Amino acid sequence: MLEDLFRLDGKVVVITGATGLLGRKHAEAIACYGGTPILLDLSQQAVDSFASELNDEYNVGSIGFEIDISDEKAVEKNAKLLIDKFGKIDGLVNNAANNPKVEESNEVNFSRLENFPLNIWNDDISVGLTGAFLCAKHYGFALSKNPEGGSIVNISSDLGLIAPDQRLYVKSGIDNDKQNVKPVTYSVVKTGLIGLTRYLATYWTDKNVRCNAMCPGGVENGQPEDFLKEVNARIPMGRMARADEYQGTLLWMLSDASSYLNGAIISVDGGRTTW
Repeated sequence: MLEDLFRLDGKVVVITGATGLLGRKHAEAIACYGGTPILLDLSQQAVDSFASELNDEYNVGSIGFEIDISDEKAVEKNAKLLIDKFGKIDGLVNNAANNPKVEESNEVNFSRLENFPLNIWNDDISVGLTGAFLCAKHYGFALSKNPEGGSIVNISSDLGLIAPDQRLYVKSGIDNDKQNVKPVTYSVVKTGLIGLTRYLATYWTDKNVRCNAMCPGGVENGQPEDFLKEVNARIPMGRMARADEYQGTLLWMLSDASSYLNGAIISVDGGRTTW
């Protein structure tokens, strides 16, 4: 029935980075529409607390696991555990990513490409890209064994489609070589997820496993007013997103409402990438 197209009743959906700002919203949307969110993140206390919130509100049997998705043995073990418990996996949301952290220095700005530390590069790629690959390898493979198939959604970014506008971070009175920039790893990870999406979209099609990418724009979340003014001027809709404005797109991409959507790269950015 048409009114049931977006429902996820009985579907088991794995979400990485599940206790972050957008991860929580993804999980809430899945639970609200009847799915069972499997919450993966780095703190057992955080995922347990969030799962309890979801179950109190929606009674969906959500559970959480502390897991480093860059650890293949941990991912493989968890995928097998979920199959033993639920008998299947129906969806995967590759949402986890590092927020690049660089050490402070009065002499050197480590966010800049010429100073960016190799260990931070390796850590960011390991979580955001290798982690997504490992989750696709193990949870995605489980989807391919599900007689009904399933849906993989990779959370990319508008910065997987366009370069970051480094002018947004310029502050007066600071030398050019000391100015903050958006670190290189964010763009590389989010662009890499688009490539992974296209690969996966053609890999298990005979098993009815679809893969698509969502490219969200930025979320307003307490940024300074001068920064918001500059960002908003670059968005046709004139504002950044609310954290809940990606929920509808995610539900569509996971549900039967998008049963013929495969290999798509969906921008949800207020029109920013059209300029």
